[in-house]
Amino acid sequence: MVVDLDGQPVGAGRPSAETLLHTQLYAHTPNCGAVLHVHSPNATLASRVFASDGAIVLRGYELLKAFAGTATHAGELKVPIVANNQDMHELAAAVAPLLSKPGSLWGYLIESHGLYTWGRDLDEAHRHLEALDFLFGCELRLR
Repeated sequence: MVVDLDGQPVGAGRPSAETLLHTQLYAHTPNCGAVLHVHSPNATLASRVFASDGAIVLRGYELLKAFAGTATHAGELKVPIVANNQDMHELAAAVAPLLSKPGSLWGYLIESHGLYTWGRDLDEAHRHLEALDFLFGCELRLR
């Protein structure tokens, strides 16, 4: 559904309880044109398995080149994991520092919940989603 940057509906309907996390990304991420959120098994399980590490660090995968601005497999992508919270304002406050750090951030996990990812348009956001979900599956198998 369409909402404004304050999360208020444009037209009929009731926005998701998690709308604030979407609008936060649009407001604080340069060139963000699409946000996707999924509860896939790989993302949800990875958020639990790697929670104590605070992030999943993806290194050396050829598929890292699927992420905007990445031209080599030789680097790494750190996907932070934040603790789940039913209070969306508190959860958004926990996410906010991640969005202000320099470097490439294309997604974050909410523990025992799922993945948020984005891109400059829907195609790019979807590519990031598929790549992250696949790489989480690889890391889970390695673990």
